[in-house]
Amino acid sequence: MDTSPDRRPTPGPDADPAPGPASASASAPGGPAPSPDSTPDSADRMPGSASDVTPDTPDVTPGSSPDFTPAERARGRALRRAQLPWALGGLLAGLTLTLLLGLTPAGAALVTAVGGWFGGSRTATVLAGAAALVLLGRLLQLPFDARVRSVRARYGLVTQGWAGWALDALRGLLLALVLFLPLALGLFALTARSPQHWWLPAAGAAALLTVALSFLHPLLIEPVFNRFAPMPPGELRTALLALAERDGVRVRDVLVADASRRTSALNAYVSGFGATRRIVAYDTLLSTAEPSEVELVVAHELGHVKHRDVPLGTALGAVGAAVAVAVIGLSADWQPLLDAAGATDAADPRALPLLAALAALLGALSGPVQCAVSRRIEARADRHALELTGDAEQFVAMQRRLALANVSDVDPPRLLGLLFATHPSATRRIAAARAWQAARGRPASERRGTPGESVV
Repeated sequence: MDTSPDRRPTPGPDADPAPGPASASASAPGGPAPSPDSTPDSADRMPGSASDVTPDTPDVTPGSSPDFTPAERARGRALRRAQLPWALGGLLAGLTLTLLLGLTPAGAALVTAVGGWFGGSRTATVLAGAAALVLLGRLLQLPFDARVRSVRARYGLVTQGWAGWALDALRGLLLALVLFLPLALGLFALTARSPQHWWLPAAGAAALLTVALSFLHPLLIEPVFNRFAPMPPGELRTALLALAERDGVRVRDVLVADASRRTSALNAYVSGFGATRRIVAYDTLLSTAEPSEVELVVAHELGHVKHRDVPLGTALGAVGAAVAVAVIGLSADWQPLLDAAGATDAADPRALPLLAALAALLGALSGPVQCAVSRRIEARADRHALELTGDAEQFVAMQRRLALANVSDVDPPRLLGLLFATHPSATRRIAAARAWQAARGRPASERRGTPGESVV
């Protein structure tokens, strides 16, 4: 039950999840890094909230839901309010820093200075400047991430000590450097060849890179932050594989992630495609939820596979990356912007902060659109889970368990949902399940089958 068409968790210290390669071209270097314990389905989905939140599920009104007590609602709301200033503050601080460096001569001066430490050649200036942008962004983000972690720990959502958290932060930083430095070097190789039209080949390269990262992410990046093991043989694994077979979906493997060493949150997701496609369940989910609830979570994930959400999200991400690079390239050719940034043209290494600022701005502007698409995809996967299992009552129980375990704000403010939520809220998902059940005219208990038996 992942967060976006990319369907993947991404690394970093205790911040909210961010889109994967589908939006990588519009991300600022050194911006907030998502947490390995706040990844896909039911961990934080928007700044300050630990819920799957959105007002976007079509034709369903949650109303006053009896599924959560006033105390349960208040607890989720309190966590959101405690996190919100720090989570939003980190996002705004990162964006402000990137824009300040990119739209003033300060960024050009920084790139020139750090490049001089390594000899001042073009290559040294590009690499040192890119590293400086990443380091500054991460350093600025750390206190905000630490505060969010502290808040989440008070609510019992963090099981990892500060040393482990710091190690994850270091891993996220090193991964950002490994990814961003070669990209910066390749980008400025293109700008040197054609300062006005570099964005044409760069757009194609960005699209190809998005596809490559989507394929390689489960193999190279996820293992940096989690250990994965095949789900052990038993009734649950047999039931899950039978569920996939009944759905007509080939699943390469069902893996268990050792999420409990970082968090108590419950979660599952699907990542990769083709030979790297797999369904991943948190060990916290398996140790806490009923087997029938785990089946429903996996049925939701099978919906993503059935509807080809990962390839579709990757394709949309590739197109978005290409368009973003084109917009950045055309904007960076505007002389007033270059003058403000203290660069002569896009081939000037001093233009690096300007390009990063334009990417960050595009990422911020496109975020709500990506979230809206994700909410539609998640609602469709919920419907698939209901059709596959025929068990709306257990679906409601599963949504309630996820919301309580993750201290979700089950019905958050509309504006926050529109801007940041990648999933429908718990109350809307429950209301949608009951509407689905009512449309079929009989209770879920009369429709329930045994594991491996078709009920639709």
